[in-house]
Amino acid sequence: MSERPYLIDVSRLIWRVWTGRLPTGIDRVCLAYLEHFGARAQAVVQKCGFHLIVSPKHSDRLFTLLRTGGPEFKGKLLRMPPAMLLKHAASGGCAGKIYLNIGHTGLNEPTLPYWVKRNRLKAVYLIHDLIPIANPEFCREGEAEKHAQRMRNVLKSASGIIGNSQSTLDELAAFAKANGLSMPARIAAWISGYPIPETAPQAGMDRPYFVTVGTIEGRKNHILLLQLWRQLVLRLGSKAPRLIIVGQRGWEAEHALAMLDRCDILRGHVREMARCDDDALARLVKGARAVLMPSFAEGFGLPVVEALQLGTPVIASDLPVFREIAGDIPTYLSPIDGIGWEQAILGFLGDSPERQRQIADMAGFTASGWPSHFAQVESWLKTL
Repeated sequence: MSERPYLIDVSRLIWRVWTGRLPTGIDRVCLAYLEHFGARAQAVVQKCGFHLIVSPKHSDRLFTLLRTGGPEFKGKLLRMPPAMLLKHAASGGCAGKIYLNIGHTGLNEPTLPYWVKRNRLKAVYLIHDLIPIANPEFCREGEAEKHAQRMRNVLKSASGIIGNSQSTLDELAAFAKANGLSMPARIAAWISGYPIPETAPQAGMDRPYFVTVGTIEGRKNHILLLQLWRQLVLRLGSKAPRLIIVGQRGWEAEHALAMLDRCDILRGHVREMARCDDDALARLVKGARAVLMPSFAEGFGLPVVEALQLGTPVIASDLPVFREIAGDIPTYLSPIDGIGWEQAILGFLGDSPERQRQIADMAGFTASGWPSHFAQVESWLKTL
């Protein structure tokens, strides 16, 4: 077998590091795959339907740049020799290699199935969600059809599909049936996040607080929490708990962003943290009364898993994927049940029976880590 039996698509990571944005959940998964498979892989860089396969030597240099990141990334990337993409772009000799596309990048390009077939590759895609198809109202205009094209290309060209959850695979199977396409070999392998230090200290705060984690976008339902906090502040004044929002600003969340920017009542009670490193987040979560996840739709839900790892209760929307990864431990509510959310939050301010029940139940909780994920995936890849 070749010393480099894998091709790993790093196009998304190049773009994310180039723009200087903090890693999203998908970016973290891409980085985990780069770390695990990098020594056995060549890089694939694609743009507008063109796929370039980088030589092993230059792949290693590119992987190091992506792991390091930082403000010097652009200059170092631009100083790499043009031969990285020109002399070594030919894909001859790649037949039989496994092409890993982990970040959905370029899956909508019409050329993808032909490129895979022409080079006789075994394409393996990790599918994170079908939210733009199932919930187009929470996505940019045109994203629904773009994502549908991604999934059609995946189903037409894949030798195998990795689902970040069984819920995601179930949604893809329903999409395949509706489009008259068959499902290729597949495996559900839960993803993981940043290793949580068991001894992470709690963050200091002058009063009890709750945390919500995720990009500020419509489907995350921040508006529910902000409206609730407005009522809590009007009722409790300085005794109202704090709400810490950890996440970058996204899209389709104009009302929530307007409240963050212009609602004076929330000032001093709601804190927005667009940048928060992993250690600081672990401290915040560990000291919170609960992590709040009122999402309308999710592909996985790492904040739920990470909260339970740290022994912090979770109040979440009643979504199939949350029940898959966290069982009956969280307190589940409808994302439109404002009264229920308010009552739960007020109860979790103290040691309510429900909060105590969660603390007892999560004592035996064990999250699936990256070693477990890759053990599953590597064993399955051998069967393709």
